[in-house]
Amino acid sequence: MAPTKTPSAKKKTPAKKPLAASSKLATPKPAKPLKLSGKGRTLSSKVVYKGRIFSITADDVAEPGGVRAKRDVIRHNGSVVVLAVDTKTNPADPSILLIRQYRHAAGQFLLELPAGRIELGEKPIPAGKRELIEETGYRARRWSKYVRYFASPGFLSEAMNILLAEDLTLGEATPEDDERIEIHMTPLSEVLRLIHDGKILDGKTLVGVLFYDSLRRTQQA
Repeated sequence: MAPTKTPSAKKKTPAKKPLAASSKLATPKPAKPLKLSGKGRTLSSKVVYKGRIFSITADDVAEPGGVRAKRDVIRHNGSVVVLAVDTKTNPADPSILLIRQYRHAAGQFLLELPAGRIELGEKPIPAGKRELIEETGYRARRWSKYVRYFASPGFLSEAMNILLAEDLTLGEATPEDDERIEIHMTPLSEVLRLIHDGKILDGKTLVGVLFYDSLRRTQQA
């Protein structure tokens, strides 16, 4: 006869100790806000493309915060944008000078403020006067610096300098050989409608017109 097996005693699992009240309520301390300062350093730079309007460099950089990175940058001398405004015809709804031209990169016609690149050593206002005459034939007696911003600072060095041009007179345009430009003097209310309807897609025009409208409303309040 086989020996009778004695059932082994079950091991008791030790009861879990309840967490202390202080442990249940403990929350992680918020991280200290990051504050960066200083300037980046270009350790090396190589021109990989040189064109008529811009060049491209491949840069090895050391940036604030301990970042070491490779950056490809489109180098551009900067552009001037002319926000030409006629306040005499209808002061309650001034007209904005827009141009319409085909943009190959966008693959469509765009409504825009007149604009062009700043030549090496050229100041923004003289560049604005030149571009306004070339593209539209208009001249302005009053000029002032308005807004400066970077179009796409992740890879493009181009700064856009928006100038306010007032007290306009019409002359003859002298566009470049590769430019075909329509001129549209358009009431501000209509320009704003086109913006909100998604009919104006050009960034410099959005920035310039919306800033102008915002500042105008503030001054009238």
